[in-house]
Amino acid sequence: MKALQYRTVGAAPEVVTVPDPEPGPGEVLLKVTAAGVCHSDIAVMSWPAENFPYELPLTLGHEGVGTVAALGAGVTGFVEGDAVAVYGPWGCGACLKCAEGKENYCLRAEELNIRPPGLGAPGSMAEYMIVDDARHLAPIAGLDPVATVPLTDAGLTPYHAIKRSLPKLVPGSTAVVIGTGGLGHVAIQLLRAMTACRVVALDVSEDKLSLARTVGAHQAVLSDAAAAGKVREITGGRGAEAVFDFVGVQPTVETAGAVAAVEGDVTIVGIGGGTLPVGFGATNFEVNVSAPYWGSRAELIEVLDLARAGAVSVHTETFSLDDAPKAYELLHHGKINGRAVILPNG
Repeated sequence: MKALQYRTVGAAPEVVTVPDPEPGPGEVLLKVTAAGVCHSDIAVMSWPAENFPYELPLTLGHEGVGTVAALGAGVTGFVEGDAVAVYGPWGCGACLKCAEGKENYCLRAEELNIRPPGLGAPGSMAEYMIVDDARHLAPIAGLDPVATVPLTDAGLTPYHAIKRSLPKLVPGSTAVVIGTGGLGHVAIQLLRAMTACRVVALDVSEDKLSLARTVGAHQAVLSDAAAAGKVREITGGRGAEAVFDFVGVQPTVETAGAVAAVEGDVTIVGIGGGTLPVGFGATNFEVNVSAPYWGSRAELIEVLDLARAGAVSVHTETFSLDDAPKAYELLHHGKINGRAVILPNG
C-alpha cells in the first residue's frame, strides 16, 4: 500500500510503498477514508536528530477516519464496513486517567512506550492503518468523512479547552481566540454553540480573519503589537474571561496574558514554545494559566454529536495521498484556510 512517511530528520515527507498491515489479536484494520494534516506534524518534523523521540520511518497522520476492513481475534462491537473515527491519544487503558476515559493523560503511556498514531505509531496517511484497540474507535455513521476527520483533533482539542472554561463564559463575557486556522476556526464555532459570550478572533492575515468572521466571530482583530490594546478597548478595559491561544509562540502568549481579565483563564493550546510567567503582578489577579492536551474519549463523542446537530463544521481543502507533501508545504507557509485533508483511497 501507499503511505506518507517521514523518513529522514530534516527532509520532507515522502510517499512510499510499504507492506499491507494485518491486524493482530485485539486490533482493528481500517481502510482509511480521510486523514487530517496538522501543524503538530510540522513541529515534529522540525525537531533536530538529537531530540527526535520516534523511530523512523514514521507514517504520519494523527487524525483518521475510515471503514473497518478486518477485525483481529477477540474484537467485538464492530463489524466490517462500519464507518469510524480514530481517537488519537492512546493510553494503557488501565490506569486511573484511562479509567476515566482521559487517555490523553494516561499515567503509564511514557513508561510503556505507547504512542499515538502518526506520533510514534504508524498513522492514518496510508491506504490502511492498524488501530490498537476497538475502544479507540467512535462510530460516525451519517457524517461526512472529510468534514469529520479534523474533529478528532482540531475539534476535540479546542472542545476540551473550552469546556474547562464554560463556568466563566456567561452572558456579557468575552472569549479571545488567537490563531483562527485549523483549530481556531473550530473553536469559534464551539464557543458560539456552547456559550453566550462575545468572541474576538486574532490572526495575522485578512484571509484568516475573514474565515473567523464567516464562522461566527463577533469581532476580528489583526494579531500584532497593538492587538492587546484593541481587545482591551473592545471589552471596555475589562479584558477577556477566557483566552485560547492556538499558536503558542512567545508574542501570542504574551498577548494572551495581557488581555486576560481578573480571574480569567489563559489556555495555551498551540505548541509554538512560548511561555507565560505566573506570579504576583505577572498577570491580572487570579488568572489561571494552563496547557491542556487533546481530549477524552467521551469528549470526542460529544464533539461528533455537535457535528450531527449541525453546530460545528470544518472548512477543508482536500488532497490525494500523492499530493500530501504539497499539503504540508502549503500549511507550513500559511496557505491552508482551515484544515487540509488527505484522501488515501480517493
